[in-house]
Amino acid sequence: MNFGVFIPIVGMMIPIVAICAGVAGKWIKMKERQIEAQTALGAEKAAQYAAQMERMEQRLRVLERIATDRGQDLATQIDSLRDAPLN
Repeated sequence: MNFGVFIPIVGMMIPIVAICAGVAGKWIKMKERQIEAQTALGAEKAAQYAAQMERMEQRLRVLERIATDRGQDLATQIDSLRDAPLN
């Protein structure tokens, strides 16, 4: 078998492989940055939803207390809830 033919082929393949590896490395870094940005955005949205849920739970507790406490003026409390900011 004549291995002399393989030496130039291998010599031409090394730069091609090196270029492909460099491009792939840059692409992987770009994708990692995109994933990090999406993760940060997802965490921010999750925090916003948690805050919103907390506000809704607080309002629900007030409504439950109004509905179960018969000694207070129900209409006045409902009107005060309408006037309260939603945040």
